[in-house]
Amino acid sequence: MIKVQDLQKFRSQLLHPRDKTVARKALITGLTGQDGSYLAEILVAKGYKVFGLVRRSSSDKSDRISHLSNDVQILSGDLLDQCSLMDAIVEAQPDEIYNLASQSYVPTSWTQPALTAEYTALGVSRLLESIRRCKPDARFYQASSSEVFGQPDESPQTERTAFRPRNPYGVAKAYAHWMTVNYRQRYNLYACCGITYTHESPRRGTEFVFRKITRGAAAIKLGLAKELKLGNLDARRDWCYAKDAVYGMWLMLQQEQPDDYIIASGRTYSVRELVECAFSCVSLKWQDYVSVDPAFYRPDEPVQLVGCINKIQTQLDWKPQYSFEQLVELMVEYDLKELRKECGNGVLI
Repeated sequence: MIKVQDLQKFRSQLLHPRDKTVARKALITGLTGQDGSYLAEILVAKGYKVFGLVRRSSSDKSDRISHLSNDVQILSGDLLDQCSLMDAIVEAQPDEIYNLASQSYVPTSWTQPALTAEYTALGVSRLLESIRRCKPDARFYQASSSEVFGQPDESPQTERTAFRPRNPYGVAKAYAHWMTVNYRQRYNLYACCGITYTHESPRRGTEFVFRKITRGAAAIKLGLAKELKLGNLDARRDWCYAKDAVYGMWLMLQQEQPDDYIIASGRTYSVRELVECAFSCVSLKWQDYVSVDPAFYRPDEPVQLVGCINKIQTQLDWKPQYSFEQLVELMVEYDLKELRKECGNGVLI
């Protein structure tokens, strides 16, 4: 007698074939962002044919992927326009789809909550429905966020921790997360959510506190600035390297069955510890240069967001390759180099 589990496994293989003799194709939304650019590098190195969905804009934001111009095919599309999403999927015929696009800056989500909802929440509904209609055998990764937990009732958080978002960005990400789970359950899509905690790299925008601090320390060391203004120095974050995080995203789509995983370092550090580490990299005493400005405080500061990575370690054999200290040093060195280059080119900072 054939077991029910065997029938389910056979059906899954029919719906989600993985022929390794043919180069796989991947479609990335948010290609020009930090995560999209690192993921594209990984996929190109693994022999994928990579497509990137890019929203038409009057400004050029392709600096993070300029070195990949010959390896990535750009498709025009927008999470606000479902027809463009369907057209892109039909053209690319991807085996894997990674949704890394969103309005991801928390302070902006308070000043533009409706726009954040359109891109970060409803945009995922449009993309899921496009996949269902045009390429239901594609494997889908949705970039979820630790902001869905808000002020959690347990620490560290696991994949089963209740969502309690405390800002519009977190609310939008929670919607997107549960829509992904619902499409997986209702339509049998291979759809995964990676609940990523804060992850950084030299490609991170300078509006984010980690990069603001490493660049600020470098600027002060070079005599290009005299002061660095920050918000709550006691705020704590679970930080890891973006390269490590995107490798975890890829691993999720290589498993036999789809599931959701936390991607984090499993440890927290305060902004104060980050400042101390960054300034020590340039041999400066941070207290002489850093001041606190209440204008930079968040309206609702999340408390003790730290991810439990037992599941992803055990099931996917993933763990961060860079320590907190190594990441800080890497970014300070990068910012020193870039600021020297900008000064040499006469660029104002």
